[in-house]
Amino acid sequence: MENHVTVGVDGSPESLAAARWAAREAVLRQVPLRLVHAVDWPLDPVFPGLGRQDVDRWADQALTEAAQELHGRYPNLEITTRCLAARPAAALAAEAADAGLLVLGSRGLGGLVGFIVGSVAMSTLVATDAPVVLVRAADDPDGSGADSGAEVVVGVDIHEACDRVLAFAFEEAARRDCPLRAVHGWKMPAAYSYVPFFDPDNERDIGKSVTHMVDDMLLPWQHKFPDVNVSHNVFMGSAGEHLVRASKGAGLVVVGRHLRRSPLGVHLGSVAHAVLHHAPAPVAVIAHD
Repeated sequence: MENHVTVGVDGSPESLAAARWAAREAVLRQVPLRLVHAVDWPLDPVFPGLGRQDVDRWADQALTEAAQELHGRYPNLEITTRCLAARPAAALAAEAADAGLLVLGSRGLGGLVGFIVGSVAMSTLVATDAPVVLVRAADDPDGSGADSGAEVVVGVDIHEACDRVLAFAFEEAARRDCPLRAVHGWKMPAAYSYVPFFDPDNERDIGKSVTHMVDDMLLPWQHKFPDVNVSHNVFMGSAGEHLVRASKGAGLVVVGRHLRRSPLGVHLGSVAHAVLHHAPAPVAVIAHD
């Protein structure tokens, strides 16, 4: 059952920021928090003389220290820890299977095995269907694990069925009692590049039509969450660029990714990729059909 929040912990500042963010989210959801550390064994030979007991002791210490800090901040929060001997991405994806949310630090070295958390996070993202939030240490400058209560920003695509993305965004805004801003970027049809005399009215008409479509997409969710203050921005141009701009000052940015898999593997998509690499706020990636 999706009755807890899971967070990857490796002792780095990024993972501690993620743990604080996850703890606050667990409190908002009124569910337990699970701290997970994965050790890829055997270790890389660049760590000569380092034994299994040393690694296990270090991992237990990292988990214990994180749990103790979070207990101090949230004494009523139920916190459990797990230390797994497995590749981090595979272990975290498996742990996410029965969690309502997986939270990861987005950068920094991953424990003693030299993994970069960014690459682990990226591998984990495409290996799980669960919602995943990436948090940077910069998202937690005062060590409080809390954002400022700023708005939730969600990227919407009028050409896709993104109910899971909108459901997550509206639920988060409702939990945080904060505004929700939907962002959509659109482009003129390719055929217009061959029109010798382009009528600017066409661009305005298409923009109005797109805006109405965004309104129609949001309307059912506004009825379901009447207390959420919703606004939207519809721009002509790159959706990723506009989402990155909108993310400045946001408490959370929500984007979708397709569940479809190709012979070349799973891809996040250009919008999610741009937001993950450039947004200054925590980013939630929601898998959808």
